[in-house]
Amino acid sequence: MTQEDFRKLLKKVWAQKVSVEDALRQVRLEPFEEISCARVDHHRAVRCGFPEVIFCQGKRPEDITEIARTILKRANVLLATRASAEAFEAVRRAHPKAEYHELARCVTVKKKDPEPQPGRILVLCAGTADIPVAEEARVTASMFGCQVGILCDVGVAGIHRLLASMEEIHEADCIVVVAGMEGALPSVVGGLADCPVIAVPTSVGYGASFGGLAPLLTMLNTCAAGVATVNIDNGFGAGYMAAMIARKRARD
Repeated sequence: MTQEDFRKLLKKVWAQKVSVEDALRQVRLEPFEEISCARVDHHRAVRCGFPEVIFCQGKRPEDITEIARTILKRANVLLATRASAEAFEAVRRAHPKAEYHELARCVTVKKKDPEPQPGRILVLCAGTADIPVAEEARVTASMFGCQVGILCDVGVAGIHRLLASMEEIHEADCIVVVAGMEGALPSVVGGLADCPVIAVPTSVGYGASFGGLAPLLTMLNTCAAGVATVNIDNGFGAGYMAAMIARKRARD
């Protein structure tokens, strides 16, 4: 049950179309379900607006299948991140509609499409090598039902490429900026945008970038207000946060 499902149920109770006892039967299911390898949190969609997400890295295929099958018993959508081709097959064993986003390393299942949400998200990617992390952010945010645009190769080495996209920047309710190397792009975008900017450092770069530590420190030390930073290569965290911000901002 999602937050929207819960709202609809409460409205039916208010309109006396559903009895209190019938409504109670629908919501009193256990908030989590214990299976052989996990405790699946079925009430996360009610609390947070989105069902539990599977982080596939390090999990056995049979465990991924069991978790996915358990989530999809009550949820209409599923997102699995850091998924290999083997993890994709594991999710597909749980549901035939599983779709593999190879570049993003994500698997999605949509038993029915997410309800369209207000809010426009823009993902900016500094260089082509940063695209996998940017795609993870895009796929994640789109699973919330948000409108998500993506612009690639707009890094500071050719600033005119970014400035050519000012219309898209000004139309966004939240912007995710993905960059490696020295990680300067989020500061530039933060000085141009009137919406929250989420910076994502990537592990792309030469030796002194220290696997993403250099761009992480650059983004944490930005002089541009309105920029928040997530962990290295964490496109999922950025996309999730952007969707939450965009929905709230568009509803205000």
